[in-house]
Amino acid sequence: MNHAEKARDLFRAGYNCAQSVVGAFHEEMGLSLEDAVRLASSFGGGMGGMRETCGAVTGMFLVAGMLKGYDDPADYDGKKAHYARIRELAEQFRQKHDTLVCRELLQALPGKLKQDPQPRTEEYYKVRPCVRFVETAAELLEEMLEEA
Repeated sequence: MNHAEKARDLFRAGYNCAQSVVGAFHEEMGLSLEDAVRLASSFGGGMGGMRETCGAVTGMFLVAGMLKGYDDPADYDGKKAHYARIRELAEQFRQKHDTLVCRELLQALPGKLKQDPQPRTEEYYKVRPCVRFVETAAELLEEMLEEA
């Protein structure tokens, strides 16, 4: 099973977008699934339900930081390279989905977006496009890791 499939399955199991992406890479990050999804739990719903940056995108950034980030505050070149990597991932996601913003990604949904998590029902999964976003984020990460 590839990372996009893992992310999709985690989302379908009820994890938020960020948790689904981070959870799909938990082994590569050296984390248990429980620790990985706890780390990403704040970023669902566009950061705590605020409908800002998509959770799949912030999850993608968390994984990229853990696997390719810098840890020395004096490493200017490492910081510069990592920020460029993050901008590239963001641009690739934007090219596929036109935006990084949760409320814009979900603008076609009927009714007003809620801040609180919604029950995961079959109807929820039928209308939510989020599974595509977690798959995209996982695919982009997988491509980034293959290039290294």
